[in-house]
This record gives sequence, structure tokens and C-alpha cells, in this order.
Amino acid sequence: MKAVLCVSIFTLCIAMWLIAGQPRTVSAQNSTAGSESCLSGYSYPPGLIPSGVCEGMSRVLREIDAVEAATLKQAKALPINAGTRLKQIRTLGKLLLYDKNYSVERNTACVSCHTTETGFTGPLSELNQTTVSYPAAVRYRFASRKPKSYAYAPFLAVLHLDPGSKQLYGGNFWDQRAGGWKLQNPSSQQAQEPPVDALEMGLPDSACVVYRLSKAPYLFLFEDVWGIDIAAIRFPADIETTCSTPTQGPPDPDFAGNVPLDALSRSLVRTVYDQFGMSIAANEAGPDVSPFTSKFDYAITHPDQQILTADELRGWELFDGKGKCNLCHLDSLTAFQSGEPSISTRQVPETEPLFTDGASFNLGLPKNDDIPYLYEDKPDKYGVTPNPQGPSYTDGGLGDFLRNAPGTGQINPQNRWMKLASENEGKFETATTRDVDKRPYPSFVKAYFHNGVIKDLKTVVHFYNTRDVLPRCSKGEDDPGFGKTCWPPPEVPQNVEQRIGNLGLSDQEEDLIVDFMKTLTDGYSATSPDQ
Repeated sequence: MKAVLCVSIFTLCIAMWLIAGQPRTVSAQNSTAGSESCLSGYSYPPGLIPSGVCEGMSRVLREIDAVEAATLKQAKALPINAGTRLKQIRTLGKLLLYDKNYSVERNTACVSCHTTETGFTGPLSELNQTTVSYPAAVRYRFASRKPKSYAYAPFLAVLHLDPGSKQLYGGNFWDQRAGGWKLQNPSSQQAQEPPVDALEMGLPDSACVVYRLSKAPYLFLFEDVWGIDIAAIRFPADIETTCSTPTQGPPDPDFAGNVPLDALSRSLVRTVYDQFGMSIAANEAGPDVSPFTSKFDYAITHPDQQILTADELRGWELFDGKGKCNLCHLDSLTAFQSGEPSISTRQVPETEPLFTDGASFNLGLPKNDDIPYLYEDKPDKYGVTPNPQGPSYTDGGLGDFLRNAPGTGQINPQNRWMKLASENEGKFETATTRDVDKRPYPSFVKAYFHNGVIKDLKTVVHFYNTRDVLPRCSKGEDDPGFGKTCWPPPEVPQNVEQRIGNLGLSDQEEDLIVDFMKTLTDGYSATSPDQ
């Protein structure tokens, strides 16, 4: 299995290297020829969609198919007994993640936007550099945000309100909307949304997921794990047609969509779909996705050895001290808002730090005008209008979810939280810094923050350091001085976090913090430290 994956990963890296090297051209939305004909549907500004995207996505899907085939072979050879139950559910979850059949066009898997080689975020360097968001199963529909890594997410708390700070903690997605209210695991709830999201996998009803699962070659494993007979569900005769039509799905994955079912069948569908989500979360919590195998992890579990370099240790001190990173990206040590802590691997308790507090903040990020979602303001041929507001759209983040703004994908399950919408306007969940630099090759571009407006770790740290020091850019994010001599104004001016923006870090100190964050990349080997 390892050999298959290594070959698969190597091939994917070569494919994405070829894509990244291609020049930008006028979007195929404005032409009738070219490889981007798969994206035809909306009139995007010229040059917004880079060339090579369709071929790049096809190559990634071929790699996904190879992993799925290898995993299916494993599943069929897996002994079914009490001693393999954990392996069973994790294998099942992986098969569900890699199966394209849970998309309306059978062309998009959950992992299409969350690949291993990139730390479970976007797999195409050229898209990360430009559009940030990725094409949906209906290829001309783009989501509104960058794909958020789901690595380590299963360990986040159920969304809850801290009574003292009045801060909401936990949940999944950038806006915390997958709170885990029902299944008591946010990742289980998160896994249920993309299949029925018109801007992702695009099925019109969770019943379509269950129907296609009933035809899966690994149905035997699902039924062994969960002890349920999907054949008891009475699907309508036209289920294939309904599930192949990318109309608007339900406003919440827990709601019924466009498939008419009797009460018993609908109840069974809801049960199976909950099990679908829990199976995926089981895989995401396992070593395939959340292995805790970074250089940092090795260092804190081998405190008698000198694993981290002097620069990495100094970067860690700055991370916890002057840089204030540890105020939100928690490493289990005390965060210092002034002065410098004395850092040692011996100080980290016997725990596995998640490097996130699971809370949301408005960092004052500028708007990213290159996200295609801004231009999807007309109904498509299926009656779906992703963004009625057009280019004037402002992403309210957690505030939008709390007030049940249209199109957020989940319904706020706690009415009393609605009054908190205004004070949470523009806030987004703290992403883990684990695997923040994981990439298939050195020049591969990753996008950072919810809107991907920043493209490298050095600029990320520089933003935290100088947001309130540098003048405003006169040309927004297209200003040649962006991130160097100026910053654009925040997209959402209210609730901007004031603990950052003027940290007083030197250029060298910014670099040292980046050096430390690179130690959080999984796959470290003490015998091959550059691996």
C-alpha cells in the first residue's frame, strides 16, 4: 500500500508542477476554445481563471481513483472481527472520502480539494495563486472561500459559548457552522455538507448520497460497521434522474431535499447519512490525516535529544512571545503578550497540541477580488444563483452563520446565539498551524486565511506584524506594494482584532517564526530529517 501511495504522490507532484508552470490566459468563460471549456457557465473577468485547470483537475482525479482502488482492495482483504473494528471504520471513511460518486456529476470527491500532499487543502498551485476557491462538481460554480484543511479538526470541541468571555469555541468550517450539535463531533457534521452543497459536490438531497452508497462496491463494509440494511429504504423510481440534476440542495444537510420519500425511508436516510459523516470523521481522526508526526512532535517526545535547531527554537520563543502567535495557535505552553518566554521541549505536557484555540477572530484581512464566486450573480440553467449580491458581496463569516444569512450552508441550531451576530461579524476560525507549510515541492503555492489573499508564510507573519504600521494600498490587493510597503483596508472594518498589527518584529524575527512553523509539517523522520 505504501508503495502504491508513494508512486501516486510522485505522479501527482509532477502533474501539479506542470500545471503551475503554465502562463495565465484569458478565462475560457470568455472564449469558446481552450482547455477551460469545462468551466463554461458564468462570465468571469478576463484572465481570472488560469489556464490548465481542467487538465490539472483531471490529473488529480486520476490519482484519487488510484488511492480509492488500493483502499478498496485493502477493505476486501480486511478480516471482519472485533479486533479490526477501528480499522474497519477508518477504511470505510477513507473510501467515502475518495469516492467521486457522491457528487452530482460523479466527478468530485471530498478529497478533490483536500489532498494529503498539501496538508489537506487545495491541490493545484495555479488555483491557489489565483482563484483560491475550487470548481465544484458543476465546474463553473466556485465556492466562496479557500478549502480549509480538515487535518486535526476531529479533535475540536462541539461549538459552545463560553459564559465568561462570551466567545464561541469549537465547530468546523471557517465560520464554525458545523458545530456538532447532533452527532457531538463537528467533523462528522462538516462531512455531511459538501455532498449536498451546490457549490461543492452538488447533490440535491442526502438521499442521493445514501442511494449511491447502496450501489458502492464497499457497501458490505458499511453494513458490517453500522449493522444497517440500506435495502429497506424505498427510493422513488426516478431517483437516478433526480440525483443527476444539480438543482439547489437543502439549506442544511440535516433537512430533506428534492427526493420524495415516505416517513420511514426518510428516517433511515437520516440515520445512514449520520453514519456516513461519522465514518469520515473516524478516518480524519486517524493517522492517515492527523498523525502527529512532525519534527515538533518528535522533539517534544524526545526531550533528551537536540532535535530543533537554534533558529527553530528561537522562532518558537518568538511564536509564544513577541509574535503573539500562541494566543490563538495554542502549543500547550503559556502565551506571553510581552517579553520572551524561556522555551524548552521539556515544558510541553504529555499532550498533542492542536495549534488552534477553535475560536474566531477578524484579523482585518483585505478582500480578495479574485474569487470567482463574486461574479456568480445570475441564475444558471438549473436555477441556482450562488451569489445574488455579485461583486459587492462581503463575507461576514461567523456573523453570517449566526444570523442565518442565505447560503451559509447550515442553520444556526441555537436561537439565543443570533443576538451575537453583530459582534462576530467578519470573524473566522483560527486555522491550525500544523502542516501549514506542507507542499509537494518547494515552489508549490499555498493560499492562507479564509480568502487566500496571502500566498506565503513570510507574508502571513509580516501581515500580523505590520498591519497597523504600513499605509493603506491605493490599488487594493493589486497594488505593487501589497504586503511590502502597504496593506489594503479590511474587508470587514468592525470587530478587528487589536492584539496584532504592530508587533515590532524585525525581518529576521519574522523569518525565525516561519522556521518554527515549518517544524509542524507531518512526515518527519529522525533518520531522514529532510523527508
